[in-house]
Amino acid sequence: METVQTALWVVVLLVVLAILFDFMNGFHDAANSIATVVSTGVLKPGQAVLFAAFFNVVAILVFHLSVAATVGKGIVQPGVVDTHVVFGALVGAITWNVLTWYYGIPSSSSHALIGGIVGAVLAKAGASALVSAGILKTVAFIFVSPLLGFVLGSLMMVVVAWLFRRSRPSKVDKWFRRLQLVSAGAYSLGHGGNDAQKTIGIIWMLLIATGYSAAADKSPPTWVILTCYAAIGAGTMFGGWRIVKTMGQKITKLKPVGGFCAETGGALTLFLATGLGIPVSTTHTITGAIVGVGSVQRASAVRWGVAGNIVWAWIFTIPASAFVAAIAYWISLKLY
Repeated sequence: METVQTALWVVVLLVVLAILFDFMNGFHDAANSIATVVSTGVLKPGQAVLFAAFFNVVAILVFHLSVAATVGKGIVQPGVVDTHVVFGALVGAITWNVLTWYYGIPSSSSHALIGGIVGAVLAKAGASALVSAGILKTVAFIFVSPLLGFVLGSLMMVVVAWLFRRSRPSKVDKWFRRLQLVSAGAYSLGHGGNDAQKTIGIIWMLLIATGYSAAADKSPPTWVILTCYAAIGAGTMFGGWRIVKTMGQKITKLKPVGGFCAETGGALTLFLATGLGIPVSTTHTITGAIVGVGSVQRASAVRWGVAGNIVWAWIFTIPASAFVAAIAYWISLKLY
């Protein structure tokens, strides 16, 4: 009886840790949703985080749980995951998130979680326990999502510049201050839809591994879905202020028209990835879109050194979080 109670408490603590990760995900990635709309002066920071948090939660009504299914069932072979693997994955992801937040680096919470899962599974069972298709799809979008954001952001900027070529700059600015609310809402919707589902996926993975949910279930319990969307919305409300400055001003200076184009390009990328069930990085996506918008104005408008440092953080995210997760996995074997 005592062993059963201990196992239950371990599951409860891991669920709480996963929800903490989800909260941190919203906190860490809030900058991605609000940096452009704050830096262009369309909304004040307090207004922006409430605005973004609302659309993060509303995403529950819009998107299917395709990303959750990929994380919960498409990364690791059935039967390999246990509480030690989940513990290692979460510790690896949270550690990387805290480090990058502290130093103001816009890294990927999504890929930190995937890296954490990979590292813990490798420590337990080796590479054969991983589902190569799911891993390759996720890794491919490390490159595809910022590239797609870049292309769509650039194209939006070119189209808008052509359509409004005869309009007064003051009139364009006035219109796009309003339109940026639409684009920021769309981007926050995509952020909530993709990112909340990653945590839903790892909790679902845990519940299947411990017998509290069946592997044949088509979706996780409703309480998991509601809790994760609420957690990411709460995290967004507290914001990631250290990263807002990097995303909103250090890469390139944005005006409302540029903010609209970057957010729209990023939102379209997130909608596509979420529809395909691919866990992507909102950080990668919006960074690519911002760089695309800046480069259309002129290449020198982009601070390529800052963008390069961000790319290095992307490259190190999965191996760094995987390394920490492997260590955390071995420590967990000693703890319980």
